[in-house]
Formats: sequence, structure tokens, C-alpha cells
Amino acid sequence: MDEIFEIRGRDGDSLILLNLVDDLEYRTYSNMGPAAFRPLPKDGFVYARLVPTGPVPDAWLVSGSMRANHKSDAAQAALELATRLPELVYRNVGKVEQAWQQMRADRAAFVEFFGSDELVLPPAEAEERINAFYRHRQATALARRAARRRPPNIPRVDVPAFELPPELADADTIGVIYDEIDGLNFYNEYGMLRDLFADPALASDKGYADVLRGYLRAETIGPLPFRRLAGAHPQTVDAVFRKVLRQPHFTWAEHGEALLRRRKPWYYEHEPRPDRTVIGARLSELISR
Repeated sequence: MDEIFEIRGRDGDSLILLNLVDDLEYRTYSNMGPAAFRPLPKDGFVYARLVPTGPVPDAWLVSGSMRANHKSDAAQAALELATRLPELVYRNVGKVEQAWQQMRADRAAFVEFFGSDELVLPPAEAEERINAFYRHRQATALARRAARRRPPNIPRVDVPAFELPPELADADTIGVIYDEIDGLNFYNEYGMLRDLFADPALASDKGYADVLRGYLRAETIGPLPFRRLAGAHPQTVDAVFRKVLRQPHFTWAEHGEALLRRRKPWYYEHEPRPDRTVIGARLSELISR
């Protein structure tokens, strides 16, 4: 895959490229020699595909052609790539830690604003209150900046920042959980699920049982809501799963993690990542102009 680089200079036979997505420099060579770099602008932006050279540390080889591009186009393409494929940004371990720090700060602000990291609300109210939170965050951030340092074209603080997708907007209730690892998540009919774990007798009602079964089947819902509910209802969690799964000997302590790993294998395939992308200083500078 081609990525977007800024030419930082030449060093002998190599070209020093700054990747606008991961904010790392790459010492780059061509198997055609330094002559391959002569058509490129001295200071400019290029699309290129790099591969490691193998035995030579911190050295990269151009694969295919390099295409020059305008600064504005390069910056926009890099921003879109970073947003669409955050794993590219996370090649820079410093950006991973920066993203965790930002997420922790955002979560702390969420808890301060709402008084909890977990909410159960009707969809319209949830949308309204989440937007109020983001407006509060934006207003707080803008207040810390001198007017001359505010980025151009920033949305007004009364512009909604969040809109529920249709599958959540039609629910009776949604759950909003801002977890310290899994980040901000939204759950369909979470109120029914909380009621079920508070009163296992509701498992006899197909509607309640189907909500839990739906959570277990969903490929977009990880272990978080199950762990939250099991932790909040240790006296009833076993009875709920026994009735819904029809497994009379099920206990959460003994079988819960295995159940999650079997139903949610995709969640365990990768290390946890923050729920946001942190762009590099140079890309931030380019897109703010």
C-alpha cells in the first residue's frame, strides 16, 4: 500500500522521508541507486511504498514508483488514511501512549460530567446528553487557547458532534459505557439486560432472553457488557446464564471467560488499542493551515 511522505532531505545515497501518517522518519534507498530520486522535488511530498531491507537496520527500499504530490492533497490523503487505518499510526509507539493519555483524560471528563462511566437512557436523551458533553469538552478546550491560536474552521460549539446510528435510535434504551480499556461504547436495549441480571426470573421472558442471546451472537459487541453485569450482579449472574444457555451447571467464575473467548474470538486476537487516532505534529501543522 502506498503511503504519504514528506521529503526531508538527502543523505548520501538515501532519501530521508517523514511518513505523515505515523510521524516517523524512514531512511530510504532505491535498487536503481540515487538517480531514482533526482526527478523528485527537493522539498515536497510523495506517494511511495517502502519495504524493509532486511539485514540493514533502519533502512528501507522503495517498491515501485514514487509519485510527487501537492502539499494540500498529501495532507488530506494522510489524514484520511490515518483515520481509516489507525493501525498505521500505531507503528509509532509514542502515538499509542499519547492516544491512551487522551482517552484517559476524556474518560475522566466523562465521569466528572455524568457522575458515572455507565449510563442507561432512552436514545433521544442519550444523544442529547452526549452532545452536551462534547460541546462542554470543546468549549473547555477553546477556553484554554488564546483566540489567535485557535485552529481555523473549527465547528461552533453548538454543532452536534454525535448522532446515534439507526439500529440504536430505535431501541427503548441504550447503554453508554466509557471503559478505561475498551473506550466509549453504545449498547442496544442495555436497560433490559440490566433488568435481567437484577432479576433472573425475567429469563423466562423470551424478549429478555433474546437480548442476551443477541449480545452473545453479535460480532460488534465485545466482553465488556458481560463483565460489567457479572461484576455488578455476582449473586444472580450464574442463574441468568444457566437459564438462557440451558446449562444447569454453568458458573461465571468457572466458565465465563471460556464462553467469551468462544463467542468473541476476534476480541482476543489483538492487544487492546485506544479508541482514537492521534495524528503527528507535522500532519497537524499541515491540515491547520
